[in-house]
Amino acid sequence: MENRIGSHTTSRLSAHIIWCTKYRYKVLDGEVQSRCRDILVQVCNSEDVKILKGVVSKDHVHMHIGYPPKISISDIVKRLKGRSSRVLQMEYPHLKKHYWGKHFWAIGYGVWSTGVITDEMVQQYLEHHKDDSNKEYGNMILE
Repeated sequence: MENRIGSHTTSRLSAHIIWCTKYRYKVLDGEVQSRCRDILVQVCNSEDVKILKGVVSKDHVHMHIGYPPKISISDIVKRLKGRSSRVLQMEYPHLKKHYWGKHFWAIGYGVWSTGVITDEMVQQYLEHHKDDSNKEYGNMILE
């Protein structure tokens, strides 16, 4: 994944997201699974989100994405789940027997940040700046 360069920013934000169908029903198969994949790709393209890897399983979705700093993870997930839920229920009426309340996805999701910098690397970097030999920078510790 490349750095994203904006007029005043440089970033490389990535995350692993997972969410499930309501009641973990295994309804994402065949044509529904394929259509779900297409919708998720379409939403990501429209939001400038890059899919690094992804899997649509029978009852859940895993996505590893790269995203711009202007959009929050919660907004990305809201758009992915909202659009896919609406379109799938509209195009596949047989799903209504499982989802009478128009809620296709379970409430919530899991998300973990990913990237090339580990917690240990950040700690080492901050320890370097905490060192007394760096007084010329006027560092103040935030602890």
